[in-house]
Amino acid sequence: MAHPYEPNKLPLEGIDWPAHVALIGKANAALGRYDGMLQSIVNPGVLLSPLTNQEAVLSSRIEGTQATVEEVLEYQADPSAPIEPEKRADIQEVLNYRRAMGQAVESLKQRPLCLSIVREVHATLLDSVRGRNRAPGEFRRVQNFIGPPGCTIDTASFVPPAPDRLHEALGNWEKYLHFEEKDRLVQLAVAKAQFELIHPFLDGNGRIGRMLVPLFLFEKGILSSPMFYVSAYFEEHRDVYYARLQAISREDGWNGWIQFFLAAVAEQAQVNIDKTRDILALYERMKQETPRAIRSQYVIQAIDALFDRPIFTSTDFIARSGIPKYSALRILKTLQDEGFVGNLRAGKGRRAGVLVFPDLIEITEKGR
Repeated sequence: MAHPYEPNKLPLEGIDWPAHVALIGKANAALGRYDGMLQSIVNPGVLLSPLTNQEAVLSSRIEGTQATVEEVLEYQADPSAPIEPEKRADIQEVLNYRRAMGQAVESLKQRPLCLSIVREVHATLLDSVRGRNRAPGEFRRVQNFIGPPGCTIDTASFVPPAPDRLHEALGNWEKYLHFEEKDRLVQLAVAKAQFELIHPFLDGNGRIGRMLVPLFLFEKGILSSPMFYVSAYFEEHRDVYYARLQAISREDGWNGWIQFFLAAVAEQAQVNIDKTRDILALYERMKQETPRAIRSQYVIQAIDALFDRPIFTSTDFIARSGIPKYSALRILKTLQDEGFVGNLRAGKGRRAGVLVFPDLIEITEKGR
């Protein structure tokens, strides 16, 4: 049998700090600019909701799901619509990811990032989806391994630590989360990789590891909102992502991983800045243009509802906007007549039509 991996004790002694100085500066500066933009948004949870959906979709896609942002939003708008069971399962995994992130953020308001939060988030992530029979919220008690379908533990590409080593490894990992490292982003790079190498759950380790990125940045005060979307970079560079993680277990390649992670943060921060800037510009344009067409006291509520969920039914729009029914229907008709909102799927019989705010979807899908 292949020998289970023995994780390094943290903090690491072999970090080549001089080699990382340039990227540390670049990544921290990019995050600083991004946080400055976040702090200028009155309600980032509403305006950046589409990007949060995209992060959930891409992080789940790395694990094999095939749902798109549009499919997730369309399902949320009309859960009763006919859909293939496999697609429904993929969409539910994405929705669980969002729910788990929200749960973690609420927990961080009461206590620091810790193993109990990780377990709670994991239970939510696997609730009623693929992996629901793989001990949600519980650290594994058996040996697991990673490799292509059909492989055995002898032919596995990676064998995580033995179950009797988990308690010690996870305790050291949790303690490291609160260690005063020389640089927080390097600390995050190490903590994320170490978690995935420990592989403490039977399923969902990769998604939990990626969730740690915005949660850690938020808890440490690096970002004022837990909205940092890095899965797009990992998805685009998936082969390198896995190769860098694998190099840690095979040749103690921590410095290569740290370089990759810092580059990911620096580049994705700029992508997030660009998309956030485009979303803010669209929001300002809507605040300028829609009042000319919609003469109503509810115009801002209507705009916020579009940004919060850009694919929706009229019933959904009424409920989320808080606008009285007949005023909401009149506003929706005007939005359609003026070209702000389009039809994604026509209504048929008792099935409501599904509407779309296309300009926002276009920004979400642009680039990474």
